[in-house]
Amino acid sequence: MAVPARTCGASRPGPARTALPWPRRGPQPGPGARPPASGPPRPLLLLLLPLPLLPLLAAPGASAYSFPQQHTVQHWARRLEQEIDGVMRIFGGVQQLREIYKDNRNLFEIQENEPQKLVEKVAGDIESLLDRKVQALKRLADAAENFQKAHRWQDNIKEEDIVYYDAKADAELDDPESEDMERGSKASTLRLDFVEDSNFKNKVNYSYTAVQIPTDIYKGSTVILNELNWTEALENVFTENRRQDPTLLWQVFGSATGVTRYYPATPWRAPKKIDLYDVRRRPWYIQGASSPKDMVIIVDVSGSVSGLTLKLMKTSVCEMLDTLSDDDYVNVASFNEKAQPVSCFTHLVQANVRNKKVFKEAVQGMVAKGTTGYKAGFEYAFDQLQNSNITRANCNKMIMMFTDGGEDRVQDVFEKYNWPNRTVRVFTFSVGQHNYDVTPLQWMACANKGYYFEIPSIGAIRINTQEYLDVLGRPMVLAGKEAKQVQWTNVYEDALGLGLVVTGTLPVFNLTQDGPGEKKNQLILGVMGIDVALNDIKKLTPNYTLGANGYVFAIDLNGYVLLHPNLKPQTTNFREPVTLDFLDAELEDENKEEIRRSMIDGYKGHKQIRTLVKSLDERYIDEVLRNYTWVPIRSTNYSLGLVLPPYSTFYLQANLSDQILQVKYFEFLLPSSFESEGHVFIAPREYCKDLNASDNNTEFLKNFIELMEKVTPDSKQCNNFLLHNLILDTGITQQLVERVWRDQDLNTYSLLAVFAATDGGITRVFPNKAAEDWTENPEPFNASFYRRSLDNRGYIFKPPHQDVLLRPLELENDTVGILVSTAVELSLGGRTLRPAVVGVKLDLEAWAEKFKVLASNRTHQDQPQKQCGPSSHCEMDCEVNNEDLLCVLIDDGGFLVLSNQNHQWDQVGRFFSEVDANLMLALYNNSFYTRKESYDYQAACAPQPPGNLGAAPRGVFVPTIADFLNLAWWTSAAAWSLFQQLLYGLIYHSWFQADPAEAEGNPEARESSCVMKQTQYYFGSVNASYNAIIDCGNCSRLFHAQRLTNTNLLFVVAEKPLCSQCEAGRLLQKETHCPADGPEQCELVQRPRYRRGPHICFDYNATEDTSDCGRGASFPPSLGVLVSLQLLLLLGLPPRPQPQVHAHASRRL
Repeated sequence: MAVPARTCGASRPGPARTALPWPRRGPQPGPGARPPASGPPRPLLLLLLPLPLLPLLAAPGASAYSFPQQHTVQHWARRLEQEIDGVMRIFGGVQQLREIYKDNRNLFEIQENEPQKLVEKVAGDIESLLDRKVQALKRLADAAENFQKAHRWQDNIKEEDIVYYDAKADAELDDPESEDMERGSKASTLRLDFVEDSNFKNKVNYSYTAVQIPTDIYKGSTVILNELNWTEALENVFTENRRQDPTLLWQVFGSATGVTRYYPATPWRAPKKIDLYDVRRRPWYIQGASSPKDMVIIVDVSGSVSGLTLKLMKTSVCEMLDTLSDDDYVNVASFNEKAQPVSCFTHLVQANVRNKKVFKEAVQGMVAKGTTGYKAGFEYAFDQLQNSNITRANCNKMIMMFTDGGEDRVQDVFEKYNWPNRTVRVFTFSVGQHNYDVTPLQWMACANKGYYFEIPSIGAIRINTQEYLDVLGRPMVLAGKEAKQVQWTNVYEDALGLGLVVTGTLPVFNLTQDGPGEKKNQLILGVMGIDVALNDIKKLTPNYTLGANGYVFAIDLNGYVLLHPNLKPQTTNFREPVTLDFLDAELEDENKEEIRRSMIDGYKGHKQIRTLVKSLDERYIDEVLRNYTWVPIRSTNYSLGLVLPPYSTFYLQANLSDQILQVKYFEFLLPSSFESEGHVFIAPREYCKDLNASDNNTEFLKNFIELMEKVTPDSKQCNNFLLHNLILDTGITQQLVERVWRDQDLNTYSLLAVFAATDGGITRVFPNKAAEDWTENPEPFNASFYRRSLDNRGYIFKPPHQDVLLRPLELENDTVGILVSTAVELSLGGRTLRPAVVGVKLDLEAWAEKFKVLASNRTHQDQPQKQCGPSSHCEMDCEVNNEDLLCVLIDDGGFLVLSNQNHQWDQVGRFFSEVDANLMLALYNNSFYTRKESYDYQAACAPQPPGNLGAAPRGVFVPTIADFLNLAWWTSAAAWSLFQQLLYGLIYHSWFQADPAEAEGNPEARESSCVMKQTQYYFGSVNASYNAIIDCGNCSRLFHAQRLTNTNLLFVVAEKPLCSQCEAGRLLQKETHCPADGPEQCELVQRPRYRRGPHICFDYNATEDTSDCGRGASFPPSLGVLVSLQLLLLLGLPPRPQPQVHAHASRRL
């Protein structure tokens, strides 16, 4: 097609395209050709000509020569195929390696991967692992409830009465402006010693717990001190849990007051900037503290909302969105006389990271105008919640209204939509300092089982936008044991450096009663959590027996992956879960959608599908056959799957019982043997527990050899399967050197190296000096050439990777090579497997010259060139006529491999569109190539100001001169708002600046997560020879293209362009940043992917006491105070940095 660049706002990636318009002159397309495309004609046209006519067209400026005929090009193609095949047969050693395996048949057994048994075993092992954590959770939750029930509340408790380890104490002592330094801490803070523990990736103390208290909570308040007092008893339970299960990682109690007590103790990883961590905003706490939610947020944007109040509302909405998880659904609307959504979302959407980002950006665009119309806002919200034609949580339903005040109670709306059952809770938020009557807002909340909150300032936002969870927790507490359900979270980044984890959560209830015969307490105390590192789950899965392209994966009820080889977030923000959908981890198709749905529904199944896979280096697409097998992991929300290529049904298991043979083969790993036997790279696998890992393969091999001199391959501390296979493959590949490589002269065929790589982890490169330029991954399973060779038959060419932004290849000392590899397939006793890949490395310059000869009229290099004069007519060839004729080999990804143009040699490895844009476009339009677009949701991008901000830069309301002259203004909400700007500028200096989102994350982070659009090309449906004209008016170009059999190459012969008028379009292959955050979210939510929420819901209990629904009073500022403060403002005192002010916890126990 004439390819306009697709935007990031496209719908889900697919292969659809539009062909170029057919030319107005020349023969019309045949029956199998593409139909004409709609739209205006484009400059670049493809003209299919009858094959006999093409050779008669001579190249301009070359009157004695004509464009080569089809049979000539086909003859050149056959010569190229024969040359490649000949070299690979002589030097590749495929047949010889098969014979070597057969000769050593007594040294290995062939084992079978039985998919159903494998997944059931792994699922059972994971279930057992998680069940041990569940038992520990239950012991902790029961103990916490009993400790709190037995605790006596102390009104007069003092800081010096409490002894605990403050996890942030060390950081605060180093900070002269910290809270403790300012007040002079009275608490008895323990000073502990720590030891390094590799399991925690941290220094820990197993004798104590640590306590973390949010920065905006005063740790000396009565509520916090009582909390610290009774939770101290948990220390013994934590310790006993670890004694029973030494594999336990972090055990955490997150209190509803904001206190976090965790075990073992370790210093808090405080960022250099303000520490905003609050356990109540962590994904695991939110999931454990309440059932799923359907939430509609409505924001008053009437004209009475002054500048700062509106900013407070915007920030409040963003903070409210952060209390939602992927199990929740939400929409946000603004209202004055009428209501409208703030974003493109017209109904409730899943509260995932990308949707919440759309809301947060849209909220910043709200503008205050008009009059307040509560009725419009509430009617919109109720209509949203009553829409049953969409996917939603179908559990807790609530409306959150942010306003500066009003008189209307809209009782008629509640009578129509919500009474008498009151299935929708209403939470009202009075925002800003004003003198309005808040009684109507209190009444709305109390009449609809909700709660009324006041947000007079920025310091109250975080606390008051999360305390609604206490209200939602009431039905859970009243349900008692029925609600004591362990839930497992999405994947997220651990705040203490453990890496990617999942957490088992269990709510902890308040079992106290106010007095004899009083109602049961309905407050949730907090959530207990135990972390499980993803790496610990991965250890339960088979890794090397499945082959390079087999793997295990697991997903949750949202379809997000828990395990997957493509789960590799480049940057993580521990405030957000890592949510990668299974259909984004792989290339989406209908078969995978069916598999995903079946797994979410908890079924088991098996299906063989033909699908597309992306290469490890993300440059290529292969169409492959895969077997998917899946089963549910009982007692969890997860489902486990196994993906296995048909050729990985069987694998080799070495059986080296002969110790003399072990020693003999082992000697071929010693560097002293490399000069004669070739250099050996060994895969950096965990062969033994005491083996020191290293990123340098030479150092890793040295460590391996030193360890093997102390232990045997049969040692209990070693993985016998890995060691035996490694040593066997060392001997097998050495025999290949002995039988094939050593006696061959590589220079005769212009080869830089020959190599073999195996499933056992050996990569042998011959001769030894070639290892200096070997850049492939020493782990064959992580090498792109290895995995692609297994998936494709024939010879796979891999040119050196070149980035368009980097300088061209340096062709010095003949060091630039082109890899050609092919898989070795064994058939033993009716069982087929592919245990190795062999190949050669071509000398680029020498083979470019050889390529010219093979695509010429000469039969060999020494034959003289044919002379053509005015009386004789000759066909052009790729050698004699390289000034007029372009001849190239392009691989299946569209990358240049060889060219007859010397000036293009340094462009080998580049996407061909960067070399010859209109020729590549012609190949694409003629179906030689197909395009696949996808999105990488795990990419990392450099920060781009003003991006990477948690909120928009904060502005300041500036009064006009008329305001100053108006006495009424001085007593208005606007004046009070202006005072707030000054006051909080003095106290919170950063309020006048934007807060980087990384304030809670790693302060060293210099990149942020983003979405990148990836485009790959792969061979289309055309396999035959093809002649065509690229018609550019007066600058037409003839070309011929033909696939080389048994390779991944396309041979193209074309006239060189004589003018630039054909530069009509350029295909893009380079990964590009999507500023719109990937595919258009507004379109994607119209066809949401299948998911299931948690199977339990606690949103109603008949015994719930709703009388506690919030209290507050308006704060009418006095005229005298305002005038004095305004005069202070007019003095223009500059704000100065001050210590952070801490809000007192307002826990209602």
